[in-house]
Amino acid sequence: MIFIVVKYAVKPESVDQWLDIVDPFTQATRAEEGNLWFDWFRSVEDPDTYLLCEGFRDPEAGSKHVNSAHFPLGLEAMRPHLLATPQIVSQNLPEWDGWATMGELQID
Repeated sequence: MIFIVVKYAVKPESVDQWLDIVDPFTQATRAEEGNLWFDWFRSVEDPDTYLLCEGFRDPEAGSKHVNSAHFPLGLEAMRPHLLATPQIVSQNLPEWDGWATMGELQID
């Protein structure tokens, strides 16, 4: 499994439209075979920062994502709305077999 988190510093004049700006890219990625999730989150401490949390079944699915027709279009749609180059954490993890429950916080 590939687990990716990307941090985007969005221009203040674009931040409220960000999810609309990236929606075509988001929908196309979520439809990819091998995509496990592709979810956006807005920082509560810095409202001009968005985080993208991505999961892909395996390196092949990740490679297909980066080489898809919508990948460069998505990046170009983002480019004029960003303050800086996004920061990324990308890790190959053991095979993913679904979400586990959190041992430290159990809800009955």
